[in-house]
Amino acid sequence: MAEDGLDALLLTCPADVFYVSGFLTRFWESPARPWFLIVPAAGDPIAVIPAIGAPLMARSWITDIRTWEAPDPEDDGVSLLEQSLSEAVPQTGAIGIPMGAETHLRMPLADFRRLSDRLAPRRIADATAVVRRVREIKSEAEIAKIRTVCHLAGQAFDAVPGWATAGMGVDAVFRRFQGALLEAGADWVAYLAGAAAPGGYSDVISPAPADPLRAGDILMLDTGAVRDGYFCDFDRNYSVGPPSDPVRRAHEALWHVTQDTLVALRPGVTARDLHRQMHDGLVRRGLSPGSGRFGHGLGLTLTEWPSLSDKDSTPLRTGMVLTLEPSVMVTPGRMLVHEENFVLGDHGAELLSPRAPQTLPEIPP
Repeated sequence: MAEDGLDALLLTCPADVFYVSGFLTRFWESPARPWFLIVPAAGDPIAVIPAIGAPLMARSWITDIRTWEAPDPEDDGVSLLEQSLSEAVPQTGAIGIPMGAETHLRMPLADFRRLSDRLAPRRIADATAVVRRVREIKSEAEIAKIRTVCHLAGQAFDAVPGWATAGMGVDAVFRRFQGALLEAGADWVAYLAGAAAPGGYSDVISPAPADPLRAGDILMLDTGAVRDGYFCDFDRNYSVGPPSDPVRRAHEALWHVTQDTLVALRPGVTARDLHRQMHDGLVRRGLSPGSGRFGHGLGLTLTEWPSLSDKDSTPLRTGMVLTLEPSVMVTPGRMLVHEENFVLGDHGAELLSPRAPQTLPEIPP
């Protein structure tokens, strides 16, 4: 903040507020109330929040908690927030708010405009880099939490061939898998997507259909389970009965390209370098790489910076937690995606997710 000339940060989104305060709640699912956390350049943070959240915030390390009865259609915290920022920031000062890619402002735009007008001549500045530079690097405590939730998800993934069967609806598979994640110890399942289709699948974000699993289908499950506020994000593929030769070759190529990338990883390479290595590795094996990015950051949200794409030149640094997520086209309109989670250390990558089997697991046909 000092380097960027910021006198305070204004944070409005769940991950940023949790990162600073430890305020963890699923009440963010309700869009009826805005929540604010001010981080001054000097002094302790100030929580400006709806009164319903005061007891939980008081259990965190934050002691300056200012509340209003929300929702208030006439003044939903704007006056209280203006007063608090005016106390923390001099009239010639700057207030930083994350404004760049993968950020959003979680308050009504009309209220933000009103707040900005009232705070003038104080300046509103972009604080994306300030927040991103800190959150990109995970502490040992954060890494331990991600390792734990990856382990729990790994247990649920390993059990799938023991209960999934041909004829079972894909939607039923999704529901049972979510239950298995919770039974393993996940706090909640914020994300679950996947697919099941013959010889691969056409997309990886669809809700589960009721269609039954059939021999020859490839089932993919991709989960973002949460424990203590931290995500895992990896997938597993399963073949219903023996896989076809194209599927088997595609799975083996993805496994080996991922393994080669993990072994070669060192701090200082860029996100673009990593994408190129996986892309070229698949091409050398005679396969057609999928489009889009091949991984991303991971932590307080399912996806974080950077993106492992040919457009992202972010240098990778020690302490980053990332996913490797190469994909390959098996046949036109059918693909496989292979995802693992790791932390980058001084001398290379350490897997956080249990390594996927080298041989594609089978579900009884």
